[in-house]
Amino acid sequence: MGTTDVAIDLQHHLKTFFGFDKFKGRQEEIIRTLLGGADVFVIMPTGGGKSLCYQLPALISEGTAIVVSPLIALMKNQVDNIRAFSSQEGLAHFFNSSLSKGERDKVKEDILSGLTKILYVAPESLTKDENVEFLRGIKISFFAIDEAHCISEWGHDFRPEYRRLRPIIEAIERVPIIALTATATPKVQMDILKNLGMQDAVIFKDSFNRPNLYYEVRPKRNVVKEIIKFIKQHSGKSGIIYCQSRKKVEELAATLQVNGISAVPYHAGMDAKTRTRNQDMFLMEEVDVIVATIAFGMGIDKPDVRFIIHHDMPKSLESYYQETGRAGRDGGEGICLAFYSYDDMLKLMKLLSGKPVAEQEINKLLITEVVAYAETTTCRRKMLLHYFGEYFDESPCGKTQWCDNCKFPKEKYDAKEPLELVLRTILATKEQFKAKHIVDVIVGNFTNTVKQYKHDRLEEFGEGRDEGEIFWDSVIRQALVNDFLIKNIEQYGTLQLSEKGRQFLEKPYTIMFTRERDMSGDSEDDSEFIINQKGAGALDQTLLGLLRDLRKTIAKEKNLPPFVIFQDPSLEEMATRYPITMEELKEITGVGEGKAQKFGQAFLDLIRKYVEENEIERPQDMVVRTVANKSALRVSIIQSVDRKIPLEEIARLKDMEITELLDELEAIVNAGTKLDLNYYVNTIFDKNDLEEIYDIFRNSEHASLDDVLAEYEDVYSQEELRLARIKFISDLGN
Repeated sequence: MGTTDVAIDLQHHLKTFFGFDKFKGRQEEIIRTLLGGADVFVIMPTGGGKSLCYQLPALISEGTAIVVSPLIALMKNQVDNIRAFSSQEGLAHFFNSSLSKGERDKVKEDILSGLTKILYVAPESLTKDENVEFLRGIKISFFAIDEAHCISEWGHDFRPEYRRLRPIIEAIERVPIIALTATATPKVQMDILKNLGMQDAVIFKDSFNRPNLYYEVRPKRNVVKEIIKFIKQHSGKSGIIYCQSRKKVEELAATLQVNGISAVPYHAGMDAKTRTRNQDMFLMEEVDVIVATIAFGMGIDKPDVRFIIHHDMPKSLESYYQETGRAGRDGGEGICLAFYSYDDMLKLMKLLSGKPVAEQEINKLLITEVVAYAETTTCRRKMLLHYFGEYFDESPCGKTQWCDNCKFPKEKYDAKEPLELVLRTILATKEQFKAKHIVDVIVGNFTNTVKQYKHDRLEEFGEGRDEGEIFWDSVIRQALVNDFLIKNIEQYGTLQLSEKGRQFLEKPYTIMFTRERDMSGDSEDDSEFIINQKGAGALDQTLLGLLRDLRKTIAKEKNLPPFVIFQDPSLEEMATRYPITMEELKEITGVGEGKAQKFGQAFLDLIRKYVEENEIERPQDMVVRTVANKSALRVSIIQSVDRKIPLEEIARLKDMEITELLDELEAIVNAGTKLDLNYYVNTIFDKNDLEEIYDIFRNSEHASLDDVLAEYEDVYSQEELRLARIKFISDLGN
């Protein structure tokens, strides 16, 4: 490399090696700068052609270019792409822990012979003395640091080993460096340059705007049904769905499969062979959809991904931008759909506890930015680009309606009085209750907890009944985002007024909130999921009342609380789908083999008679088919409990949070299976306390946790009291 190289005919080499007639954007300028011997820093959105900026100069330079890359899947994909342009397989290699000794020897042989022009290495491989020594003995053309944002603690994918690259590179040979990233805030950009010692680098920064991408955020309600409906409407198109947990990836992929969608899972917990096979199936279009954690997609060169769905919002806007950037890399359609729940973001914040304070503060700030993006009523593209330090005039988005806020402007209203009512209600209930209870008080719901604390006697009780629960949920959520309220996550999410909220109550003023748009009815073609036959598909309130009366009668006969027989969601589903056989009843949520056999016949007789008398045409299809193989997990949990394995150990073995395990245990006992949890529960609870907790549950129509939390929150955790409730249902109802 040197100044003479700059005069070479890059157009000819571009055509020879890659078959392209012209460069994209500033690629040619970047390549000439690198060939001229300067350090180069490239900030270019996904799909902008970053890889070619180091691949082409590597192929025409003397020596071997060392490309540092964070993922084995990324390296394999890039090497396969380069080999596709050449008859010489040894032209590009990757060097990482996945190779056998024989394969590593072959790579070294090709490098020493001068055949290999590009060597992809994992950052960990560069720290090994034997590899450093080998690289010091060869001619290196330049170093390329791909996914350079991994260097920064402020980046969305920080990797400590990336921060050790500079001294290692200098120990090998200080040749030119090209650092590349698709996403970096100004803070991250400075961090990268400083850490790599590239303060004098020539910086090439493209616009972060991807005009072909459509951004939409929906409330997280009926999310699986919404996802299935969306994919059916885009049948045959490639898409990626991102989930936060491996467990959710497996469950969602299986649910999509049983609903007729070709989908496979992908996460770091799978064995390498399966993971690679699933990735290749997606790249080769043998399946349409891949459900993945963030382990998938970095550097994957599939140009025609038509949609990116976030089942869960990511932990930072950089993650969101990079993941959505995998859509429409060919300039074609790219739909970016995300499902948002404020509670999800609070869980992410709670998971930070125990980490170093500095790390907590950084990550809380990043999460807050995601909340602001999801909650914004302004142009999403404008906000996203502003985050990356780029000004954007939103009028083009407004004309093309290429984000949901520009396409469906939300109605704004003066929230002065609703906000005042929410704040007054929280103060009236002593700032000791969660959002659901506050909404119950405002709309006038006579729940057990409301009656127990005599909150039905408050002046605020029922004052907001003219608006529905969704409206008041939205007011509380926007009050939180606008800092009028604080959610105390250490106290089970109780709502408290902030200083700003107290000042507002003293002197209320006009504040504009937005009405949340109900996304659930957007589609005109819901035939696969919304059953629209006579009387079916909507909740039959008359039948629901009859089912509740029957439940109450049976509960009285058996001296059990009604919810132990069947819980409300089960009755509501029966009043929607009209099961008349035992097999159909077992398909109802919360009804397993045990409960169906024990209590089911009377309910089936009632429903069958009701259907005949009212000439109801029953739905023959399920709304969304559930996953049969989920029972395998529950069978395994039951077996573990039978073997008296501690719950923490069961959760660890199943790669679950303890709350996720409690969800499964709850589903198991609600479906009618008896669990012997004495071995674990007796180590936690005082015998007299447990009897008193049981008495509270017996006198509660739904065995609400709020009832026992009010009495025992200083003695036992919410998880421990949930466990007591699970044991109660198991002991009495199964």
